[in-house]
Amino acid sequence: MQLSWAPVGYGVVESKVDSGKVTLHPLKRFRTTFTYLAVALMGSEDERRTYRKAVNRSHAQVHSGPVSPVEYNAFDPELQLWVAACLYYGSLDVAVRFGGPLDDATADALYEAARPLGTTLQVKPEMWPASRAEFEEYWERALERVSIDPPVREYLYDLATLRFLPAPLRWPQSRFNLFVTTGFLPPRFREAMQLEWTDADERRFNRLIGVIAAVSRRLPSPLRHFPFNYFLWDFRTRVRLGRRLV
Repeated sequence: MQLSWAPVGYGVVESKVDSGKVTLHPLKRFRTTFTYLAVALMGSEDERRTYRKAVNRSHAQVHSGPVSPVEYNAFDPELQLWVAACLYYGSLDVAVRFGGPLDDATADALYEAARPLGTTLQVKPEMWPASRAEFEEYWERALERVSIDPPVREYLYDLATLRFLPAPLRWPQSRFNLFVTTGFLPPRFREAMQLEWTDADERRFNRLIGVIAAVSRRLPSPLRHFPFNYFLWDFRTRVRLGRRLV
């Protein structure tokens, strides 16, 4: 969803930061992405500032060039707000699918907890919509900018089908990963990605999520919070030992 805004999509596809590319370093990218989520949602303000500095060093290299199809800059707060909005939308979707509809108090708490997904970087606090109702208005306006060009679509399809993994690891998981990815996408994004989805697919997906949710609810709290709790511990260990964060 994040890459469906052209400046974000091309910013990722054209990125010169090879060390952060999931296609080249999937495990490292997994670690840095989940560390950001863990620090933003579960860390202290000092920890967020520490990780912001580390992320900013990488983001400083991400900006459009003379032949880029669109202008972009990784420090653009508007683009960061869109990325954070997608992360919140996804977390809300998972929460509802796994636990059922949320009451207003829980939904408000989740919304406020998501604010640091943007403000940990360059999004100003006042840019985050003040309420869930205002967020819905923002989201509907933002959907008007959804447009995925062929180079970005190809990149995303390769991610969804795990093309960056060695064949022995990719083949057993490729179709399943594409199915789950497509299932979680709202229709507007499936359309932009030109992904087919039938009523039968929706029923299969809902049954799958129902099974996973039933298992998840029975897990001990540390397992339900994994891998976020692990990556927050890893971040704190790296800070203590003076190791690279990103």
